[in-house]
Amino acid sequence: MKRFFGTDGIRGTANIAPMTVEIAQKLGQAAGLHFKRGDHRHSVLLGKDTRLSGYMIESAMVSGFLSAGMDVTLVGPLPTPAIAMLTRSLRADLGVMISASHNPFGDNGIKLFGPDGFKLSDQDESEIEAMMDQDLTARLATPEHIGRASRLNDAAGRYIESAKASFPRKLRLDGMKIVIDCANGSAYRVAPTALWELGAEVIRIGCEPNGVNINENCGSTHPEALCAAVVKHKANLGIALDGDADRVLIADETGQLIDGDQILALIAQSWAREGRLVGNAVVATVMSNMGLERFLEKLGVTLERTAVGDRYVVERMLERQANIGGEQSGHMVLTDFATTGDGLIAALQILAVLVQDGRPASEVCRMFQPFPQKLKNVRYRGACPLDLDEVKKRQADVERRLAGRGRLVLRKSGTEPLVRVMAEAEDADLVDEVVDQMCDVLEQVRVPA
Repeated sequence: MKRFFGTDGIRGTANIAPMTVEIAQKLGQAAGLHFKRGDHRHSVLLGKDTRLSGYMIESAMVSGFLSAGMDVTLVGPLPTPAIAMLTRSLRADLGVMISASHNPFGDNGIKLFGPDGFKLSDQDESEIEAMMDQDLTARLATPEHIGRASRLNDAAGRYIESAKASFPRKLRLDGMKIVIDCANGSAYRVAPTALWELGAEVIRIGCEPNGVNINENCGSTHPEALCAAVVKHKANLGIALDGDADRVLIADETGQLIDGDQILALIAQSWAREGRLVGNAVVATVMSNMGLERFLEKLGVTLERTAVGDRYVVERMLERQANIGGEQSGHMVLTDFATTGDGLIAALQILAVLVQDGRPASEVCRMFQPFPQKLKNVRYRGACPLDLDEVKKRQADVERRLAGRGRLVLRKSGTEPLVRVMAEAEDADLVDEVVDQMCDVLEQVRVPA
């Protein structure tokens, strides 16, 4: 059982364990030593989002890496996918993104990428954690081998060019009016610039970070402002990113949201028609709607489901050699262009379809009718109740009722003491009924001390 790493790196409230200066510094030392392989001069690329606490965590990690004998390249606020891309491009031994993604500003987190640009394996994370519990003093660099820190001034431009390269060269965005909401986060400069350089008229919101307003009533977790701005400005499309820009949601020209499942369907259909869909499969999580599964079946494409978390999506994509994967929440992983979720690149794929099709987004982007779906959270104290016999029995009863007609998903949150209860079926009343039944059971049971 890992103490620090969760489903997406390390995350918590700033200045409270595990997001303290001491732990960040020790992580820098342990990760630096873990990835010192060979006799070459080792380096780590370090980026962050716009949170106030990023300065503190960044400084602590820099000191940890330098003391381990690793050179540090600082790039400042950039999207998580930019860090993954630049880690590979610069041939760094390790990439680090300091961000709590879509969480409020008071939280922060640390995501690690290997030299291949992919998130670390469970084994790597476990080995790093084991080192963090040790006294590493004897393994740290001698005075002449302490690392050096420098800043890469053109990092933003490199990422913009990489993102634009995913957009077909024969196409431009001239004549399109696009609202972009960057959640006052890490993409506040690069995403609007990329769209403008491709010819779009860009209306920016959520692009004035002040250290404490990241994800505050903006971005993909609060898309109301985006939807209103699309209607107000009579835009062709709205794009909402989250704090570290690894997820995206879309608003059509009427201000209606288009979720990650519809985005997956659109890109999958487009790439299948062009002969670009690899592995004849799309990878999504257990939370994706059955409507997506039925839609893909008609295309002759298999939907592979994983546990929630983009790292699990990527792992299955690599196993199946698939090049499209994602989550209903908006993580889109397109391995032709990126090794992790990239909201800007996913948005550019949608825009390419819109430019080629010529119809409005409301007609192009709604690929299927979703099954009625309901999600409720049940908070618990102590141990998670999902292993209790009473819960398992009721779960089995519900699954028998839904057999062939729908699905039930129970899962423990990776960041909070919550059980997430989700059901879907063609009958909305049945969905309401079974979700409420499961929630009642979870609220009534008591986990033995």
